[in-house]
Amino acid sequence: MAQVEIHYRRPPDRLDIFVQELVLDRPDCKVTLHERPPLNTALSIGDRVIFEPGAPIVWFVFPNAWHDLGRFHLRDGTFTGYYVNLITPPELQGHMWKMFDLCLDLWIDASGELQVLDQDEFDEAVDRLWIDVATARRARLELERVIAEVQAGRWPPQIVREHDLERVRALYRATAR
Repeated sequence: MAQVEIHYRRPPDRLDIFVQELVLDRPDCKVTLHERPPLNTALSIGDRVIFEPGAPIVWFVFPNAWHDLGRFHLRDGTFTGYYVNLITPPELQGHMWKMFDLCLDLWIDASGELQVLDQDEFDEAVDRLWIDVATARRARLELERVIAEVQAGRWPPQIVREHDLERVRALYRATAR
């Protein structure tokens, strides 16, 4: 089983490194399993918990795309929704991937309800020139595109719908042998 090391940069100068299991490696999509992300607190949106410490996340990385996408779960495996990170297109260099977070996110809960997240962080990053004007414009366009796709019933992509936690764990077990 291959692991990938994700170097995740966030303005102004934060760097997080995540090691995840690469369970599917296609030219159009990379699927990783982060069985126990190093988050020590629950994540909530509004009054709903979307992630608990020790819960798995399935990540989908699309080469040349301006976003990545996570399938979020609770510790017991209950699916809570999709977390869309707006990023610059990732640099995928073998098993080291570099990503630059654009501080703007979209949450799509399991019922399909949308919520734009971290708009204030994005605005601050643009105001402080941590994200340049052209990149900020492209991030806004990507957010609008994804929202339109969700509202039209064409989101998430088929590969995401097909690769739920159970299937991804089965792929991991099959390749870990």
